[in-house]
Amino acid sequence: MKWVVYILKCADGSLYTGITNDLKSRITAHENGTGAKYTKGRAPFTLIYQEKYENRSEASKREIQIKHLNKTEKLKLCSTYL
Repeated sequence: MKWVVYILKCADGSLYTGITNDLKSRITAHENGTGAKYTKGRAPFTLIYQEKYENRSEASKREIQIKHLNKTEKLKLCSTYL
């Protein structure tokens, strides 16, 4: 099972970072307002970044690293993906 660290750009311009093992379903959950407390009411979303990992532990560690970045640093990271 592959795990993904992802960054969504919300309709209000904010960024959300998360992990999942089913990216398509997770984005659908965010769109439906059931994905995360933060994203509720901030749809629609644009996937602007993703990294794949072999296990949840590695993905969680990377998620924490990304969450400690400021918005400018996150956008710089995302520019390598787009």
